[in-house]
Formats: sequence, structure tokens, C-alpha cells
Amino acid sequence: MSDAKCSNTHSCPCTYPCHRHGKCCECVAYHNKYGELPGCFFSMSGESTYDRSLEALCRDRKIKIQ
Repeated sequence: MSDAKCSNTHSCPCTYPCHRHGKCCECVAYHNKYGELPGCFFSMSGESTYDRSLEALCRDRKIKIQ
């Protein structure tokens, strides 16, 4: 990731309290490192499962992968 400044203009909807809260670029990079997606990509009920996989996101958002 580049050293460019990341400007977050929206509130972070994720309910998990961590030091990356509201720092979108840092959060996405962290989760990507572990093959995960950030909680803010999910609905509130989807986020509460703590399953950050692509499969969980597709289930949560009712996306069918063929």
C-alpha cells in the first residue's frame, strides 16, 4: 500500500471496537492481509457472525456465485 493519506469522510458502521475503527484504508489492508473482508461490508446481522469470508458476504447480501 502506498504512503498516500487516506481521507475517510463517512462514519464507520462497524460495531467492533479496534484502533482501525474509522480508518478505512488501514482496516481494508489489515483484513485483506488475512484473506478477510471488513465488518463494514456486511449488514448488521451479517457482521455479528464475525465470519469475514467472501462466502459469508455473499450469503449475507444474497449474492449467488455461479
